[in-house]
Amino acid sequence: MQIKRLIPNLLTAGNLVGGMVAIVFALTGELKLAPICILISAVLDFLDGFVARLLKVQSELGKQLDSLADMVTFGVAPGIMMMMLLGTSLHANFPNLQYLAWFALTIPVFALFRLAKFNLDTRQTDSFIGLPTPAMTIFFVALVILYPGAEEIHYNVGLTEIDRLLINPFVLLIAILIMSILMVVELPLFALKFKHFKFKGNEIRYIFLTISIILLATLFVWALPIIILLYIILSVINNLTKKESKDEIQS
Repeated sequence: MQIKRLIPNLLTAGNLVGGMVAIVFALTGELKLAPICILISAVLDFLDGFVARLLKVQSELGKQLDSLADMVTFGVAPGIMMMMLLGTSLHANFPNLQYLAWFALTIPVFALFRLAKFNLDTRQTDSFIGLPTPAMTIFFVALVILYPGAEEIHYNVGLTEIDRLLINPFVLLIAILIMSILMVVELPLFALKFKHFKFKGNEIRYIFLTISIILLATLFVWALPIIILLYIILSVINNLTKKESKDEIQS
């Protein structure tokens, strides 16, 4: 029985290790390797809760360990990655404004409040209030993966219009600001938790998963930031639909 309880916690520990290694890679100039660690950690983050429910060994300790690991992997790590990426962008475009790269550390600050709020907010058992930290991190992981190489930027060769957007430091600053605010704003977002697998009652989840699979199959890495934006948009539509239905019932 003790071994069963240990398995989810070991997966959570793996999530933490992945986040720490991602930070080391980012700080030692191996920025492109950091997203691999983050994505592995994201899988482990999903598995620890799934395995805990499967083995029926959920515990308060596991919940706290999960949040502590998430703070590193989905708080500190994306903040460090974006600080390094923003520093590169500023160095190439506005070397006198490189101090603005420190603005990326707002990501772990907002993630701190997001995770603490999640642990205390009883409304977030079947859905989320504010953007989950893994979703925010995946958005930034995609930016790091898609960011053009140093040689392309230096010689201004082979850059598409989208590449030019990615290397614009002000675009990155706006993305950091918006994603940080979305983590703590009172915005209800659906969770991918199925109480049953019938279509009725899970419409928004099946629509999201279907579109996401199509995007991943056609756009590959480019699909990741689009999927996060799709998640936010579908959640807003879902909220408006529920509000209209509630108003019709009350009237």
